[in-house]
Amino acid sequence: MRALVTGGAGFIGRHLTRRLLSAGHRVALLDDFSTGSPAGADGLAAAGAEVVAGSVLDAALVDRLVAGADTVFHLAAVVGVQLVVDSPLTCLRTNIHGTEHVLTAAHRHGARVLIASTSEIYGRNAAAPLAEDADRVLGSPLTSRWSYAEAKAVDETMAAAYDRDCGVWTVICRLFNVVGPGQAGRYGMVLPRFVDQALRGEPLTVYGDGSQTRSFCYVGDAVTGLLALAGCAAARGRAVNLGRAEEVSIVELARRVLAAAGSASRLRFVPYQQAYGPGFEEVPRRVPDIGLARRLIGFDPRIGLDEVIRLVIADRLATAGGGHAG
Repeated sequence: MRALVTGGAGFIGRHLTRRLLSAGHRVALLDDFSTGSPAGADGLAAAGAEVVAGSVLDAALVDRLVAGADTVFHLAAVVGVQLVVDSPLTCLRTNIHGTEHVLTAAHRHGARVLIASTSEIYGRNAAAPLAEDADRVLGSPLTSRWSYAEAKAVDETMAAAYDRDCGVWTVICRLFNVVGPGQAGRYGMVLPRFVDQALRGEPLTVYGDGSQTRSFCYVGDAVTGLLALAGCAAARGRAVNLGRAEEVSIVELARRVLAAAGSASRLRFVPYQQAYGPGFEEVPRRVPDIGLARRLIGFDPRIGLDEVIRLVIADRLATAGGGHAG
């Protein structure tokens, strides 16, 4: 495979690129390093990846890179609740125009495209588990909380249209809270934030009352799913959930982190409005139905949440000691 990974210096992108390289594929990665790791990219370059600094908003650059690929894993996006709330316009531009540039180039050069989408697509639909045909329930378009969901919905619509109308091979992957070693907590990702606070002996900041539930999927399992979907003919033109259907409340997640870290830190409950500003809307529940992924690619996440927590803690401790376990 000649693969292009946009957002390849990001958390999932680094794990995916390493897996591709280890399987003997040629890999180019494109990243603007707004949130991606330059140090991680250096390691991938040393392992054989072509690292290109640039943006998916640069149509000419995207076209040149797609011309050298047969498969594009389009992961580049503005992600994380904090970034989305702080920079909704950047979110819209990067996610929509970047995806359009990738799909246009894929049409021109005959590449197949996997679009990384998100569970945010479902908005505040609290049904569980959420299947791919579940209704999207969103708040006002003037609420910045929903700009990411809106942008990703446009991405999905474009991908389906390019597949149907232009013959571009596309598949859409809706990811549910992918976690693991190497993930940063500074953009609103809850697990690494909790781990960092626990290891520093600081209070773990829980937004709201902590009763909101999520499911967490180990990044290695998610990467296995991404690779399988990119080669699955029956997945073409479809949206497929990838996640782990173990539901846990955020307050329970905090307690499990404390136990695994052996930390005496306490929990500190912070209102959403204090954390994200007035008008913020939280989603009370989000759990995937992964039946379609099981049927299409035999998707079976193997690593449970407690093991992921241990891996993230070990990675943080190794990093603090000058090494890196991830």
